[in-house]
Amino acid sequence: MNDFSWILLFDAAIRLATPLLFAALAGMLTERAGIIDIGLEGKMLTGAFAAAAWAALSGSVWQGIGVAMCCTMMLSLLHGFACITHKGDQVVSGIAINMLALALTSLLANRIFSQGTMTPVLSDQQRLPAITLPTLIEQGESWPAQIYWQLISGHNALVYIGLVLVVILSLFFRYSPFAHQIIAAGENPKSLRRAGGSVDRVRYASIIAGGAICGLSGAFLSVGHGAGFVENMTVGKGFIALSALIFGKWRPLGVLMSCLLFGLLEALAIRLQGHYLFSEAGGLPIQLIEVLPYVLTLVVLAGFIGPSFSPKALGVRR
Repeated sequence: MNDFSWILLFDAAIRLATPLLFAALAGMLTERAGIIDIGLEGKMLTGAFAAAAWAALSGSVWQGIGVAMCCTMMLSLLHGFACITHKGDQVVSGIAINMLALALTSLLANRIFSQGTMTPVLSDQQRLPAITLPTLIEQGESWPAQIYWQLISGHNALVYIGLVLVVILSLFFRYSPFAHQIIAAGENPKSLRRAGGSVDRVRYASIIAGGAICGLSGAFLSVGHGAGFVENMTVGKGFIALSALIFGKWRPLGVLMSCLLFGLLEALAIRLQGHYLFSEAGGLPIQLIEVLPYVLTLVVLAGFIGPSFSPKALGVRR
């Protein structure tokens, strides 16, 4: 690790944090309205398949992203139909969505492309290109130049959209009257009904918006960071996003910080795989770093870093 570069490490952390950020923001919108969103994993997987499949068939990456958002919104509607309209168990519904997405994406990939449970490898024209920002600092060996050109510039559009979305949602929850209805639906639905609002309407709007954002998460995995879809490519990222949501205390800025932390830990785990400490000679398993996001979530839930209060009506079926 003599050539260890903190700038490159943080650059990788931003890329790895982006799908977690979209999924966690989607879960935040849904759960602030009082609906548990265990199905983030399944929606991410569906979005990843839909984006890669449509990009491979049509050649348009942005059409693929749009299709991914539509598909995840449909899954969210299914979740809302079970949990809001029919007052079903929200955890069971979310688990069912995860199982459905895992089976359906593998089946469709095999039937459509006949390449096992994967889509064809996407070309550069079928993936999101890296964006080079305007030349505010001349390229060079100085720290400001390296930070600008290696860390800030050179990401694809979804990375910057994710950061902008954090700002938009922060302003939305601070100033929008409809955001107050979302908070009321998650904290005290009875008060929202007494004020003449519709709890079901607010929850449906939140869950659909969350579904659209979650589609961006899956699309980033297959057409942004990756070059196609493979079976179960999310490998638990939806549950890590739930951990980031809890660690961020259901707040946009907190979610951003927790996703960056979890992305940094994942990038560090990848970078340290060849290090002496985590070799046979060193004897330490690399999983010690990979498990840290879950340990940190448990620490937060235990109250060691201040209380983390979930919406009071979260999961309440009434």
